[in-house]
Amino acid sequence: MSSIEQLSDTIPDFAKDVRLNLTSLVADETLSSQRKYGLLLASAIATRNAALIAAMESAASTVMTSVAIAAAKAAASLMAMNNVYYRFAHLVSNPEYKAMPPRLRMNVIGNPGVDKSDFELWSLAVSAINGCGACIDAHERTLRDAGVNSDAIQTAVRFAAIMQSVAIAIEAAGPNPSQASG
Repeated sequence: MSSIEQLSDTIPDFAKDVRLNLTSLVADETLSSQRKYGLLLASAIATRNAALIAAMESAASTVMTSVAIAAAKAAASLMAMNNVYYRFAHLVSNPEYKAMPPRLRMNVIGNPGVDKSDFELWSLAVSAINGCGACIDAHERTLRDAGVNSDAIQTAVRFAAIMQSVAIAIEAAGPNPSQASG
């Protein structure tokens, strides 16, 4: 049994739709393995749920290189910083902040160690979870400029939404969830 199947078994019956959505992610074949498992890992990290992160990292390690796994982790950690900063700059009423240089190191964006569009897709998914409209717009535009189609972009955000719902279902189940299926 895979780590994702084991995790799925912990999702309680009240979240059966979440469990079914997680199963659909695993079965999805519209994305390359690296793109798919990078999305799962980066999104899991963004949820901050330890069980979900561990399961997704275990699953990713079976199909991704250590460099690609590091890139997915970099996307999640960099977006944690950028989403806070750029969401503030976007939401604050004083326009002065939008003109100020962010002075945040983001060198990994220029050379993430994986295909740039994979990194951007992972960053988009994390930005969706973190709710940064400015970052969502920037990553979506970069992906479109790179030739990534709307279906792949929508799939990335769907993955992020489902990963967030899995994290919430696991948390709602409490520390000692009973067998999900009965």
